[in-house]
Amino acid sequence: MKRVIFGAVALVVGVAGVVAYTTIRRDQDHARLVTEGDTAIATERPLAAVEAYSGAITLKPDSMLAYLKRGETYRRLREWTAAIRDLSQAARLDPTATRPLERLGDVHYTLGRFGRAAERYAEYVALDDQAARVLYKLALARHRNGMGAPAIAAARQAIALDDEFAEAHYLLGVCLFEDGELDEAAGALSRALELSPTLSAAREELALLYRELGRSRDEIDQLQALAALEPDNAAREIALGLAFARAGRTDQAVLTLGRTAERHPNDPAVHVAAGRVWLEQAERQGDRGALAKALEALQRPVAVEAASSETLTLLGRAFLLASQPALAEPVLGQATDLLPVDSLAFSYLAEAAIQLEHFATARDALVDYEALEGGPTEPAARAAFAARIAQLSLRAEEPAVAAVWLRRALEADDSDLDVWAQLVDAEIRAGDLERARETLRRALAVAPSDPALLALASRAAHP
Repeated sequence: MKRVIFGAVALVVGVAGVVAYTTIRRDQDHARLVTEGDTAIATERPLAAVEAYSGAITLKPDSMLAYLKRGETYRRLREWTAAIRDLSQAARLDPTATRPLERLGDVHYTLGRFGRAAERYAEYVALDDQAARVLYKLALARHRNGMGAPAIAAARQAIALDDEFAEAHYLLGVCLFEDGELDEAAGALSRALELSPTLSAAREELALLYRELGRSRDEIDQLQALAALEPDNAAREIALGLAFARAGRTDQAVLTLGRTAERHPNDPAVHVAAGRVWLEQAERQGDRGALAKALEALQRPVAVEAASSETLTLLGRAFLLASQPALAEPVLGQATDLLPVDSLAFSYLAEAAIQLEHFATARDALVDYEALEGGPTEPAARAAFAARIAQLSLRAEEPAVAAVWLRRALEADDSDLDVWAQLVDAEIRAGDLERARETLRRALAVAPSDPALLALASRAAHP
């Protein structure tokens, strides 16, 4: 009996020893594979790292660390689906771990899923609210997701933890600017620049803010600093030149853009900016010399087929100012066909077409302009616009179209007897006598002795 008992004990001890040995060996192999993966990452061999981490997961399917590291490696490889799968599993295996949540947020942010990114960063902050870096990421994701107030709150939290976090001050400034808190935004952006004077994005935003506030001197100071930071960047000099022009410092604008054109003779944007400055001076002062320089500058990009809708619109304006509508109309027509379209091209095209008596073209251009810019909101203005379109339609010998617009004018404001008379006339000319008589009946009910309406009554009766 004793032999049996001792045998059983020995068997149990033996099995336990085997299990213990197997567990130790598995843990050792798991640790070795994780280390191999880390080494592969350090030596820029991500595929070998994936293989090593996969082996570690096979040995220990509940290893949060292996899933995390493999997920991070898939993120480096831009294999987003696999990265999300592994990082999500890591988060499930250890709900108290913050790193998987941060990396999940990073992946979603990279994919443009800003709402999901914000959710993951918020989960991190719920576990640890002392990480300024993650609070900044949370603020950024919320900002990109259109969550203004929550983004501001997160940015303030990040700054409270680290007042020398320049990017957090910059982001706070951007959010406050968008929220209309301009003075506070200026303070945040200025603080960002105190901490990081070379943070160009903050200077750009501050320059825009100063422009919004009408502080042209401060705007120019920021743009000069940007130009000094990037002396070979023509766009910086162009922005500075245009700011000088907006401030009424035309000589400095011309000087700045002239120097830029000498250094960047093949950059169309330089010539467009110079053309804009010369054109605006010609429009303000009636300066024929400035107009000639504007035409010369604006035709250079066109000559090398580098013209945008904005460039062609400026050139069309210059041709109109030079009393050359026949040259302006085709240029402005081209401007309306290019994306992104400068909506002013439609307005100037209408002006050129009217001068050339191309009334249908003018009408269509005005309709397109109002569609892009939004039509008038006041009833009287809506009625006036519709009546103008109707007049152009009549001059284009399209009375049926004119009648449609005249009805719209009366829908907005039915108090103008001239519009009633024009509608009756248009309906008669369009051959719609039944409708003309009904319109006339309604108009005469309001003004039974109006001479124009009485004359139209005779026409409607005997067309």
